[in-house]
Amino acid sequence: MKATIIHGAGDIRVESVPDPTIHKPTDALVRVVRACICGSDLWPYRSMPASPEGARIGHEFLGFIEDVGADVAGFKAGDLVVAPFVWSDGTCDFCQEGLQTSCRHGGLWARDGIDGGQGEAVRVPQAQGTLVKLPVGDDSALLASLLTLSDVFPTGYHCAQTAGVGPGSMVTVIGDGAVGLSAVLSAKRLGAERIILMGRHKDRTDLGREFGATDVVAERGDEGVEKVRALTGGDGTHKVLECVGLKEAIETAFAVVRDGGTVSRVGAPQYDEVPMDFGVFMRNVTLTGGVAPARAYIDKLLPDVLEGKIQPGKVFDRTVSLDDIAVGYQAMANRTALKVVVQP
Repeated sequence: MKATIIHGAGDIRVESVPDPTIHKPTDALVRVVRACICGSDLWPYRSMPASPEGARIGHEFLGFIEDVGADVAGFKAGDLVVAPFVWSDGTCDFCQEGLQTSCRHGGLWARDGIDGGQGEAVRVPQAQGTLVKLPVGDDSALLASLLTLSDVFPTGYHCAQTAGVGPGSMVTVIGDGAVGLSAVLSAKRLGAERIILMGRHKDRTDLGREFGATDVVAERGDEGVEKVRALTGGDGTHKVLECVGLKEAIETAFAVVRDGGTVSRVGAPQYDEVPMDFGVFMRNVTLTGGVAPARAYIDKLLPDVLEGKIQPGKVFDRTVSLDDIAVGYQAMANRTALKVVVQP
């Protein structure tokens, strides 16, 4: 079959790899019908050292089950399923606590001999604990929104949920990428009264307004901080959702959070130390967030997607074939695309 291989910074190729097969009775085989490129895929795309052998990549996909192992119950060939970006058994103590990202028997796609999501098919370990059945066909208009359940929408929801966003909340969202926009949508879903979106790309912030943002701050740095504080009577907001992962973004988050407030970060951090100095300590600011246990949120978010109450799939603004996936990577890296769907 064909699959995406990254050979280094800017070097994405589609190559032939062995067809996946059932290795263990807990496995399933899924034929991919939709995948996508994640913002976190751009970090190796920008910085990975050259590698002759390359590495598999991709962790967001949905598709049809083609076969299941003997121990997989509740699924059969022909079922359309979505896979969260971490596979997990669903039975260990961490999974039972809703922290599938720490599953004792789980792991990551495109690691340790497991297929990546950006290919024609995937062997899914721990299929019964990982996969979620979707009651639609492959011609459904909902596929784009259902695909977001693999990562980007639950990640935005995790950011809002861990920050404690609820009815009447005042929220600042930092970042107008797909995760930031998903955080806006999630904050609105949780009842936030005012949502300030910090972003400078008008096409994206326009979608943010559609998702529920009440204000947009295009300025960055000190000027952006001053603008948010001006919008909030000088105090900042109780909840700040940091969806970028750069040190400048977390510094902005601490600068715009109200004393006694909460900063939640879900942007994959590209820094080693969190700048929570004595001044932040004295303001009683709480830091939370982390990697989203997407599987814990899918069952909660799925009904609203199926009913059309929310349309997180609007974050996708370009579709490419698997053969043209390098074009999709380049478009996202150049910011000419927000988030790219891949159709094998």
